[in-house]
Amino acid sequence: MKSNKREVPAILGNRVELQLLTTLRCNLKCSYCSLGVGDVLGSQRNVTYSLDALDRFIATHLAGHEIYVTFYGGEPTLKLDLMRAVMKRHPRFRFQLQTNGTLLDGLPDWVLGRLSNILVSIDGGEKITDGYRGHGVYRRVLRNVNAIRERVGGTLTARVTWSSADTSFEELDRLKQDFDYVYFQFVAQDGAYPPEAVAKKREVIARLVRAFFSSETLYPFIPIMGTVRNKVLPALATEPYAGMTQCRASTHLLNVMPDGKIYPCPDLMYLPEMLQGDVVGNWLKPSPLQPHPDMPCAHCAAFAFCRRNCMKNLHLAYVKGDARYREDVVEPICDLVRFLGEEVDRHDPHAWFARMPLSVREQLASCAVYEYVEIMP
Repeated sequence: MKSNKREVPAILGNRVELQLLTTLRCNLKCSYCSLGVGDVLGSQRNVTYSLDALDRFIATHLAGHEIYVTFYGGEPTLKLDLMRAVMKRHPRFRFQLQTNGTLLDGLPDWVLGRLSNILVSIDGGEKITDGYRGHGVYRRVLRNVNAIRERVGGTLTARVTWSSADTSFEELDRLKQDFDYVYFQFVAQDGAYPPEAVAKKREVIARLVRAFFSSETLYPFIPIMGTVRNKVLPALATEPYAGMTQCRASTHLLNVMPDGKIYPCPDLMYLPEMLQGDVVGNWLKPSPLQPHPDMPCAHCAAFAFCRRNCMKNLHLAYVKGDARYREDVVEPICDLVRFLGEEVDRHDPHAWFARMPLSVREQLASCAVYEYVEIMP
């Protein structure tokens, strides 16, 4: 007897992001590193699957999809030979690098020229960045960014983990001098959101939004761009993600550990129930990190533009039932996302979009960096 149950594909949509963790070792010791949870960081130093096995997995499960590879870690540039080997074997793929930026000056020109985007981790200004990452890191990273900038084929994006309550508007705004785009994400860390810290972040967000709407060109801050895009072009908040979450973990993001095990979220690789596939065993199933009835998102004022931005946060807070994490981390972050949307609305984004030139409209609608980050902070 035939089953009427439809089989759900492992990848929803036509695109897949293959995030290859080249190593779980890092040359920095950032105090808030999410891979430190569950002792993931440093647990696997080398890739142990063969590139032939990776090719078989791609041919079996990803055929017919547009594939873009993100090199991730740990610090992926510690394994430059692996990066080069993958890029040479798959010259038609798009490639992105997420890096702490300290070793960028050692990348060959042809590698830089093939990268569609480089996400460089930085925490705002010099004092705050060095406080989290080590003395001299801020200047070293900016020196490297400016040394390679003309040789990068794609874009350079500052990836800011907004941890400190003292991160200022001026520090964030200054990053657009050295990067094509700035992407900030609120840190998921206990103790980061006392009332005074939330108030300071609100002040900075309000100033960033004012700067966005007063700029004669496109102010290149991805979370503000994404919020405005989703409000004026609401179909783009759902179409690329099959109506699921903009963090891509429910639909088409595959995080491949150095041992070949696959997880939907790079921050939940310590949970056995999140195992989604295996390169060596050549199997893949749909992401286990899916919207859940216990998640309150559908009733939130921000849902139309946020679309369950961080499934890790939602899963831990509402499915796993971590009340402390929900109250201390998730709810304050959701409050800040709602505030961002309210500030955008105060500036009438539809009227702004109507008067912008076509080039700005197109960049806002289809910026390629949206494909590589969560959009919402």
